[in-house]
Amino acid sequence: MSMIINNTNISLKAALIACKEAIKKADELNIRIAVSVCDNAGLELAFLRMNNSYIHSINIAKDKAYTSASFKFSSNTWTNVFKEKKHLEQGFSNRHRLIPFGGGLPILINKETIGAIGVSGGSEEEDILCAQTGINKLNLK
Repeated sequence: MSMIINNTNISLKAALIACKEAIKKADELNIRIAVSVCDNAGLELAFLRMNNSYIHSINIAKDKAYTSASFKFSSNTWTNVFKEKKHLEQGFSNRHRLIPFGGGLPILINKETIGAIGVSGGSEEEDILCAQTGINKLNLK
């Protein structure tokens, strides 16, 4: 039995590319966002904030990335979980750093979570679109 655990993490270079591409998409949409990319443990690697973005978007973007990295699924998945299991919302909605709405996406390679991206500043749909654009630029399979 091996005592070594191998983890694959997103690189700083890839994290910066994802942030920059999310910002480019936000410019196209004429919105101001904050974007965070973290590794598979939820530790932030890169962060960018556009001028005149909402101040609250800073921590929301960071927490969306953290939520997606820590659970290994999109932050908006919690919306459906809470609809199906209302009792979970009471306990989970008060958890520090848990964001239960869209804009946090895991970054996957070969179905393994290597990091996550969080975007805040637009509508939920715009945040998801910017985050997905950042991931798409990485050309991961």
